[in-house]
Amino acid sequence: MLRLVRTSMCLYCQRAQVMLHMRPSSSFIQEENTVAVDTLYDLSVDISKVRKLKGWVLRQSPVYVSEIATLLRDMGANGQVIARVLELYPEAILCTPEQMEVQKKLWMTVCASQKDLVGIIEKFPASFFTPSSDHDNQTANILYFQTLLLNKRIISKLMAIAPQSFSRPVEQNQEMIQALQKTYLDLGGREDNVKAWLQKLLSQNPYVLLKHPEALRNNLMFLREMGFTSNDLLQLLSKLRGFVTELNPESMKVTLSYSQETLGCKEAELRQIVLQCPAFLYYSVPILADRFKGLLSAGVTMEQITATPTVLELTTHIVQHRIQKLHSYGYDIRTGSLEVLNGTKKDFEMNYGKLHLRRERPLFNPVAPLSTED
Repeated sequence: MLRLVRTSMCLYCQRAQVMLHMRPSSSFIQEENTVAVDTLYDLSVDISKVRKLKGWVLRQSPVYVSEIATLLRDMGANGQVIARVLELYPEAILCTPEQMEVQKKLWMTVCASQKDLVGIIEKFPASFFTPSSDHDNQTANILYFQTLLLNKRIISKLMAIAPQSFSRPVEQNQEMIQALQKTYLDLGGREDNVKAWLQKLLSQNPYVLLKHPEALRNNLMFLREMGFTSNDLLQLLSKLRGFVTELNPESMKVTLSYSQETLGCKEAELRQIVLQCPAFLYYSVPILADRFKGLLSAGVTMEQITATPTVLELTTHIVQHRIQKLHSYGYDIRTGSLEVLNGTKKDFEMNYGKLHLRRERPLFNPVAPLSTED
């Protein structure tokens, strides 16, 4: 009987321990900070949006809602901007005023004006409201990029779009920058142009710093094995967005193999096509297959695509829309050049406008016979 009682008590204790572990933690049952909620409401912040996305912030204490709003207002932000920032990144109210003053001072070393800084905070609030533990790394990285003679606009853009690269030790960025510079020079780039090239690359692809130098070396090695010369690789490395660091040999091999088979061209011809349209390297097979299909269904031939491969940079929807618009003005894409399809929306509208003008006002032919009335 005693053994039965002890067994029952042990089972009871086990159940009690299980129930204890199942009980919600205090962070889940903690009530909202009414002062924070009321202050955010007074600032016209959509509280329901904050509750839905970052409800845990409203249960924290202490918070600095008024102080953050004052800081932004003193920098020139209006009420609408302040509300938008706090809706987008409510964690900002957990930052102390002292911490934010340090951040403001740091960012003003790379921003031309407080107005520019407010614009960055409005778009990338998480980049500004960072932990104080990141401050030393941010400072060291800013100083390093300044030694590269990069202008303030580029540095502030890097900090805003890729803040991780400024929160990590400066040595990691130095390693990638040195690898990029060495690669550019080894491929034949000019010493006096390396700064401009690097500045353009970082501006177009701020995330390139988060890549490992080994990825760059592997990709370039693969392309060399495919027959691309140093001059070819320099062209590719200088293309928009520094796409060479975004790829890997496996994906490029699959895409190039598919492209060569689809176009029915030789390796030398494929290399020239890639130099004209690097999309052949970084678009996946399904994307390329869809774009080939869209062009062929419109009556375009493979010969036309080979002659103007950049048309594959356009989505199938855009191509079809532009072909229909050209057709309405009597331009037959099956017999004409695909160049008219290329470019941005503005470029296409200019080409389309020229065709329209030509149709409305035909060119005068001085040797054509004059028509006479009977």
